[in-house]
Amino acid sequence: MLRVNASSSKWTAFFLLCLALCSLLTPAVTVKHEKFKTCAQSGFCKRNRAYADTALSTSSWSSPYTLEASSVKFDKGLLTGVVTKKVGDETVRLPLTVAFYESGTARVTVDEEKRQKGAIELRHNSKAKKERYNEAEKWAIVGGTALSKGAATSQGAEKGTTRVAYGPGSAFEAIIKHTPFGVDFKRDGETQVKFNGQGLLNVEHWRPKIDKPVPEKKEGEEEKKDGEETAAVETEDATAEDEGTWWEESFGGNTDSKPRGPEAVALDISFPGYQHVYGLAEHAGPLSLKETRGGDGKYSEPYRMYNSDVFEYEMDSPMTLYGSIPFMQAQKKDSTVGVFWLNAAETWVDITKSSSSANPLSLGIGGTTTTNTHWISESGLLDVFVMLGPKPQDVVGAYSELTGYTQLPQQFAIAYHQCRWNYVTDEDVRDVDRKFDKHKIPYDVIWLDIEYTEGKKYFTWDPMTFANPLGMQKQLDEHERKLVAIIDPHIKNEGNYYVVDELKSKDLAVHNKDDNIYEGWCWPGSSYWIDCFSPKARDWWKGLFRYDRFQGSAKNTFIWNDMNEPSVFNGPETTMPKDNLHHGGWEHRDVHNVNGLTL
Repeated sequence: MLRVNASSSKWTAFFLLCLALCSLLTPAVTVKHEKFKTCAQSGFCKRNRAYADTALSTSSWSSPYTLEASSVKFDKGLLTGVVTKKVGDETVRLPLTVAFYESGTARVTVDEEKRQKGAIELRHNSKAKKERYNEAEKWAIVGGTALSKGAATSQGAEKGTTRVAYGPGSAFEAIIKHTPFGVDFKRDGETQVKFNGQGLLNVEHWRPKIDKPVPEKKEGEEEKKDGEETAAVETEDATAEDEGTWWEESFGGNTDSKPRGPEAVALDISFPGYQHVYGLAEHAGPLSLKETRGGDGKYSEPYRMYNSDVFEYEMDSPMTLYGSIPFMQAQKKDSTVGVFWLNAAETWVDITKSSSSANPLSLGIGGTTTTNTHWISESGLLDVFVMLGPKPQDVVGAYSELTGYTQLPQQFAIAYHQCRWNYVTDEDVRDVDRKFDKHKIPYDVIWLDIEYTEGKKYFTWDPMTFANPLGMQKQLDEHERKLVAIIDPHIKNEGNYYVVDELKSKDLAVHNKDDNIYEGWCWPGSSYWIDCFSPKARDWWKGLFRYDRFQGSAKNTFIWNDMNEPSVFNGPETTMPKDNLHHGGWEHRDVHNVNGLTL
C-alpha cells in the first residue's frame, strides 16, 4: 500500500506554488531584437527578396543574364566565358569561370569586369579597394583544387548549351545553359542541383551615383516626414529599383557609407527531388532547415549569416549567431549532395519547397518535393562549390578536402574543464584545485576570464590579485593540469601600456572609413582592434604570446581566443562598422565572416 505523509504533501504543494509564483514574477529574458537587423532593414536583402517576388510572380519572367557562346573556352578542366546583362544602353560584363576538380567537385565563379579592372569611381574620397573581394579563398580553402585531367566538354544535347562530363567515371555532368544563363548539375543522367532555375540570379553592377534634384516645396505644402519623400518617388514607377539604400544605410544610430554603391550577389539554387536540407551553421534551430516564406509554422525571416555576439539568443530561430558556415547538404533516400557558398560578407538564405503530385497513371510512383534556396550576399564574388555525392561521406569528404579536417585536440582538452565567471585571485584558483582533489573529482583544465589582468589589459597579470601566476601554474602542473587564460583581439586604449603603444606605432590596427585608427568599446572600455588581415599584424600578434613577452605564462598555459566576431559593444549590431578599412583597402563588409579565421 502506498502511504502519503500529509505534512510532506503540504510542503510539496507549497514548494510548487512558490515555483509558479517565481515564474510569474521573474521577467522573461530574451535577445534584444532591436539591436539586430531583419531582412527588411538590410537594404541588399530587401532588394533581392523584392527581385525574387517580381520574378516568381511574373509568368513571362526570364532571367536577363546570357552567357556569350563565342566567349566560351575550355582547357584542362577549366571553362571560361563572359556572362552579360543589358542595362539600358550599357552591357554589363561578368567574367565566368567553371572549374572541375579531380575530387569531383565543381566550382562556379562570377566576377564583374568593370570593378575587376578598377574602372569605377569611389564616393566620399574613400580609400577602399575598388574590386570585389576575391581573397576569401585564402582563409577558407586549404586543398582539393587540382583541376581535373579527365573532364571533357561537348555540345549539349539541347541547343544553346555546353556540356562538361567530369567526376569519377565521368558520371557527373554540368549542363551550362547560355540563354538565360544557368547550370544543371547531373549525376548518372539525373539533375541533382540547379543554378538559376528560377531566374533569381542578380549581380548588382557598378553604376555612378546621380544626384537627383530635390523637388521644390510648393506654397502651403506641409513638411514631409523622414521616409515620405522616398516612398512617394518609388511609387511613381512600380518597376523602378529602390535606390534608398544604394549609397548609404542607417541602423541603430550608425550610418554606413557605401563608397562602391550597391554590389550584392544573389542566386537561386534548387535541389530537385530533395525534401530536406541541412547546414547553414550557426543557428539555434532544427537540423532539417525550415522554410522561410509562406507562414504556417515557417520562419518569416531568411537564415542570416553575419557573425554576431548575440546575448541570450532564442531557440528555433533563423537569427544569426557567433559563426557562419555557408555549407548546405540536401538529402533523400540513397542520395546526398552539397553546396558551399564561398563569400565572407553578410549573407541571407531563403528556403522554400514545391511539391508535384503523383500521376495516377504512373504505376505507384509518388510525387516529389523540390527544395529551392535563394542565397544573397552583400558584396564579393559569386563563388559556389558543388558536390554531387552520392553518399553523405562523399559530400563531407569533398567539403573537408576543400576546407580542411578538424584538428585532433590535445589529449587533456577532451577531459573535464572547470570554468566559471570568475576566479578573482590566484589563491582562489589554488583553493579550487585543492578541493577537487579533496573531493576526488578528476579534472584537467581550469579557465580564467579577464579579471586576472591588470585593468583588463591583455598580456598582464593583476599585481594585487594574481601576484604569483607562475606559482599558481606550478601547483597546477604538479597535478598535471593546465590553465586557459582569455585574450581577446581588442586592445585597451591606455597610456604606458606596451601592447597598445606598439599597435599604434606600427599601425597594425583596423582603420575607420576616414583611414584613421578605429576606436570602439569593449570589455576594457575604449579599445583598438588588431587587423590580422595584415601579415605584419599577424606576425606581431603571434609574437605577443611568447613566454618572454607574456610574462607570467608557462608551458601549461593555453589561450582562450574570444570576441573575434568581432564584438564591439557600441558598434552597429554589436560589431564594427561595415565601412571600416582593413589591410589592402578591403572594407569590413567584405571580410566580416572570416575575421575570426585570421586571429
